Amino acid sequence: MFTEMILYLGPLWIAFFVGIILGWAWKPKWASQGTPKLSCALSKSLELSLPSSPSKSPISPLKSFGSAPCLSSLKMQSQTSESWVINDGAHRKQPSVSLSEYDNCSSCCTSQLNEGRSSVVTEEDLKHLWQLVEMRDGGPTWIHMMDRYAPNMSYQAWRRDPKTGPPQYRSKTVFEDATTKMVRDFFWDDEFRPKWDDMLAYSATIEECPTTGTMVVHWIRKFPFFCSDREYIIGRRIWELDGSYYCVTKGVSCPSIPRRNKPRRVDLYYSSWYIQAVESRRGNGQLTACKVLLFHHEDMGIPWEIAKLGVRQGMWGMVKKIEPWLCAYQKERASLAPLSGPASMAQINTKTSTEYLRSMESNEDLLKSDVAATSEKPLAKNISMVLILGGIIILACSLDHGLLSKAFIFGMGRRLANRGKRIR
Repeated sequence: MFTEMILYLGPLWIAFFVGIILGWAWKPKWASQGTPKLSCALSKSLELSLPSSPSKSPISPLKSFGSAPCLSSLKMQSQTSESWVINDGAHRKQPSVSLSEYDNCSSCCTSQLNEGRSSVVTEEDLKHLWQLVEMRDGGPTWIHMMDRYAPNMSYQAWRRDPKTGPPQYRSKTVFEDATTKMVRDFFWDDEFRPKWDDMLAYSATIEECPTTGTMVVHWIRKFPFFCSDREYIIGRRIWELDGSYYCVTKGVSCPSIPRRNKPRRVDLYYSSWYIQAVESRRGNGQLTACKVLLFHHEDMGIPWEIAKLGVRQGMWGMVKKIEPWLCAYQKERASLAPLSGPASMAQINTKTSTEYLRSMESNEDLLKSDVAATSEKPLAKNISMVLILGGIIILACSLDHGLLSKAFIFGMGRRLANRGKRIR
């Protein structure tokens, strides 16, 4: 009986002491001052080890490239001029900067782009995405994460951990009964996006080029209660190759848009995809399905092990919401509804060819990356679960009052523990 008790309590004590070490290593000021604001405290504890100044780490796979002089500033087109609102009518936080202030910043940003002092999306970015698609980027091995299926879609995901920088993700989604052009417009349409992406609280077009289709957009994304929202300045552009599309989006600089403590600016951001028509899994021999290869990584200012656990737990829940909204988008377009500004820009593409892409490669670019034959190791999953559970235990033991009760925090711990059992 005593031995069984030791075996049962042993993992809990290990989690407890790991939680103590991690909790007090990240000990924020509120722990000694007794501040009752849990959300603020948690945000500080997660971000304590991170610099408050803009990131200058050379961990992005992309370099800074030349400017696009054809970019012209536009009046900010937000989803709302009063508050951040998504289409279900839920009220969001008021922006900390007025839209008129961003209007002024837009003009300044365009001036700096024309002077060649800022990065935009160029053919070097196309080359990088093409190498990712062809598995010729020379990066680490991709580790399989999951396979999921729904009646009209399939989904696979992989992850890899570079020597420097945040985890990188690769996914393959196949939508039945969808064209490449429709999927291209769907992912580019920031006005429709909040219907299926409930993290997008605010979006606006800063600049666009009617010649190349290049855009610079401003996003603010909602994060869980223990983190402040995140702000993104994103450059994006589309290339077409024989009816397939290379869609590049990445973080770019626009120094005239002021930084704020909240929302926190995300400088390292890369999210690009390749869209291609493929044969339906119904086996009719017709190219009526659409494959999307997505490559994504970003430095959100959250410890990477915690971010990896959150991504793994929420990835499929996010993706499976896309397919019904893609169907709704197709019906909306079939009704001849007017195109939004971003959807119209998605139709301005730059033609390219396989021969041209191959000509851009040098001998150093020919290293292939691989996909591992096995999935993630169960040990890694268990260690992540122990770390999170330990952190929750020390958090509950450290708080005397706040927005959440200890009972609720221990409830979260039990739910994580149950998930860990199902994973094993």
